[in-house]
Amino acid sequence: MADGTANVEAVLLRELPARDGLKIGHATLNGEKSINSLTLDMVRALDRALLRWATDPAIACVVLDGAGEKGFCAGGDVRFLRDAALNHSGPGPNPQAEAFFSEEYRLDHRIHTYPKPILGWGTGIVMGGGLGLFAGASHRVVTETSRIAMPEITIGLFPDVGGSWFLPRMPGRAGLFLALTAAAMNAADALHVGLADFMVKASDRGSILERLSTIGLSGDAAADRATVSTMLTAFAQLAEPARPASKLREHAALIEQMTAGGSLAAVRSAITAYSGDDPWLQRAAKSLAAGSPTSAALVWELARRARHRGLAEVFRLELIVALGCCAHPDFPEGVRALLIDKDNRPQWSPAAPEAVTAEWLEQHFTPPWSALANEVSPLADLK
Repeated sequence: MADGTANVEAVLLRELPARDGLKIGHATLNGEKSINSLTLDMVRALDRALLRWATDPAIACVVLDGAGEKGFCAGGDVRFLRDAALNHSGPGPNPQAEAFFSEEYRLDHRIHTYPKPILGWGTGIVMGGGLGLFAGASHRVVTETSRIAMPEITIGLFPDVGGSWFLPRMPGRAGLFLALTAAAMNAADALHVGLADFMVKASDRGSILERLSTIGLSGDAAADRATVSTMLTAFAQLAEPARPASKLREHAALIEQMTAGGSLAAVRSAITAYSGDDPWLQRAAKSLAAGSPTSAALVWELARRARHRGLAEVFRLELIVALGCCAHPDFPEGVRALLIDKDNRPQWSPAAPEAVTAEWLEQHFTPPWSALANEVSPLADLK
């Protein structure tokens, strides 16, 4: 592609000149009004670009960002998925939901395993599906405006897009706390739990892009990763005075105490019983108390089942559970309450945590392909 801008579906793609005839692939999610909520068209356009750039020897580095300043990506297109869930009947997987989740997860896996450096620009809102794109980048950049969360418990889903892999790898049981409470992280929190690598000033986006073109990328992936890291370290030093306080670090001991129970019931009780005066912890407790009991149970069970699985295995497991959520009532009901009718009064089914039985939970872990002859997971080839 020549230097310039082309609108490919909902992603802006550019190839920016760097030194010695090399280029930087620049992909921008182009849905500013929806804070770049991730659609299937976006997933497909971005995946095509990454595939092409991976094998193009002229592309030394990729930058992934979102249009506007409000955020990188507010999450997946859950309205589309709700419609798909409501319109599907019969045995086997929901074809629309399967296409969305499987292609999204394949893209996330590609970013995690990409052969060239990827700079993810995580300014503003980075949630759900947006975090799935961001988490796998080799250089995850946050700013003083970053607000990062996995809020799926509020809509009857679960922290997917690899969350079952990267959340348990956070210090202590911080990942479990974040998954159950939908608590939002700032830049310092993300750095603390290893979900970000550099904090820079939001106003430095243009300067960083310009600097990438002059720092002397070589086309050798390992060397270029180090070169990009050195550049970002310099920008991060300039942003240090703007670094916010980390709530996860401040409350680390209390979070460990709250999540130390050996059962979901014990952990739920400890978190929702919080009676202190910290607004961040108050919101976390309220989100868990008001969230889907099935989602909380899925979080707990996924933490157990995914513990010793590799990344590709986790994506295959999450695909089964995501399609299970689409086949059960809480996900469409949660999206209705939060985004359609906006009454914020979801009627969860089951409504009480103690009513979530092992049999009910197991239905979400049953591969939908088992109802069809000779069908396998569309992610069976991931390694």
